[in-house]
Amino acid sequence: MQIPINTLEADTLTNIIEHFVLREGSDYGAQEYSFADKVQQVRQQLESGEAVLTYSELHESINIVSAQKFTQQRQEE
Repeated sequence: MQIPINTLEADTLTNIIEHFVLREGSDYGAQEYSFADKVQQVRQQLESGEAVLTYSELHESINIVSAQKFTQQRQEE
């Protein structure tokens, strides 16, 4: 299930993004980015629609995935 980011309080969204960045590790290619830069990049992807915030009832978890991957998963269901 997709969660519209505009339904969340700003602090809640920031906490979710920060948790995601910490969980995803540090493989951002040849260039190193600060934690704040990574958080900002994910926020921009969410705001632009390039990425979406999802909730899994099965796993009772929140995740951030690319919009393309989300669309593919929905088509496979």
